[in-house]
Amino acid sequence: LGSCRISFLCFTWVYHFISIIYPNFLHVQTILQLLSSFSTFFNYSNLWVSACLCGFYCIKISNFRNSFFIYLKVKIDRMVPWLLLGSEILALVICIITYVLNETLQRNITSTSQENFWEVTIRKDKQLFSSFLTSGFVFTSSFWVVTFAAVSLLFSLWRHKRTMQTNSMKDLSMDAHIRAMKSVLSFLVMYSINFLCLVLTIIYATKKENIMTLLISIYL
Repeated sequence: LGSCRISFLCFTWVYHFISIIYPNFLHVQTILQLLSSFSTFFNYSNLWVSACLCGFYCIKISNFRNSFFIYLKVKIDRMVPWLLLGSEILALVICIITYVLNETLQRNITSTSQENFWEVTIRKDKQLFSSFLTSGFVFTSSFWVVTFAAVSLLFSLWRHKRTMQTNSMKDLSMDAHIRAMKSVLSFLVMYSINFLCLVLTIIYATKKENIMTLLISIYL
């Protein structure tokens, strides 16, 4: 998770540094697409690895008597490497889709013939909608995983605290619940900000308000 976040920040910084110092360098189509694709890959890896970590906390620490939940609790240690591998594969697939969309959008932007101006505009809007739809799927699905993990941990903590009210001794399970809740709630705050900024970006991008979109990106 730390490697994904650090890599995402590094590629983002490189992109903004080049756009300020050497703006003409980004006109090279391959450079722009590669930076955007790597940044997208590590960003989505960050989101899905965070979601997997929240799911791991939820299954490992929560106490429920459901048979399927108990089965997951026994198998979760073996499932973690596969969950991480699946997260990276999913991020790679979305990265490839983003690369193709950016390449198509770049071709539409460089198309300057006057007779098909409206056709080019319609294609650009379709590509932007596809890009927003892909981002929305990633953010929404991972956001719901984190939300479910947070609610489940909170409910499990409430049940456990209610059954242990008469016990004045230090409870290790209670401490584990609280430590996990701190991590999961921090992820939930991060995901809520990401999700809200995504919705606002879609709203202002459709209205062609580039300044607000830029401010939201800086805040994010």
